[in-house]
Amino acid sequence: MDASGRHRLIIEQVESVGRVVVTDLAERLDVTPETIRRDLTALDRSGALRKVHGGAVPASALALPETGVSHRERLNTAAKNAIARAALGHLDLAPGTSVLVDAGTTTGALARLLPGDRDLTVLTNSVLIAAHLASRSGLTVRMLGGHVRGLTQAAVGPEALATLSALRVDLALMGTNGISPTHGLSTPDPDEATVKAAMVGAARYVAVLADSTKIGQEHLVSFAALDDVNLIVTDADPPPALSTQLTTTGTEVLLA
Repeated sequence: MDASGRHRLIIEQVESVGRVVVTDLAERLDVTPETIRRDLTALDRSGALRKVHGGAVPASALALPETGVSHRERLNTAAKNAIARAALGHLDLAPGTSVLVDAGTTTGALARLLPGDRDLTVLTNSVLIAAHLASRSGLTVRMLGGHVRGLTQAAVGPEALATLSALRVDLALMGTNGISPTHGLSTPDPDEATVKAAMVGAARYVAVLADSTKIGQEHLVSFAALDDVNLIVTDADPPPALSTQLTTTGTEVLLA
């Protein structure tokens, strides 16, 4: 098989399974690993895929840079609101439910929809979400302490972790910067990742709200595996490799 044929097959394989390994491709195509590495380098330079250690992933897996919350509030607003409405209609918010809300624009969209007639207790590390909900009647709102990151307006650090270590809540509504089969849920900042992991560990049921731009991305720090998640609410079907992994972990997917 010539180089163009190999390139076509490699691209098809990456799009189908989400990640390819040099040694597997070399064996399948009956060429040396060095040949496959050259193929992946050429395809990476053309933008067809992203070369990573030992193989390659789809080009869409390239992590987008972290941006401020004011900027993100203006992005994909319709999708985020649709995700929030779908999640609210699906979740069982019985009277007295305790809800842990992660900082984020999609989780914030759902927080604004929380009903005020069920005596809900809402805990959050988001200054913006806490400020919005504080004046709402029918909700008990508690803010996690800690250092507030200016970029995301999220409280992080030892104070937040100490509070979370003593909590057991019914539901955690989580945001994420990336979701992938191999890296799980991820975010760029180690301090936020540590708090997010503690949130996941404190909840009986974990729901992740993420628009489709987060699917396939891998950021610096993984804060939860897919089998830690009960529900993912998004606005597009996950790619085959991620969908297969979610079926394996028993994670429900709800499309908005």
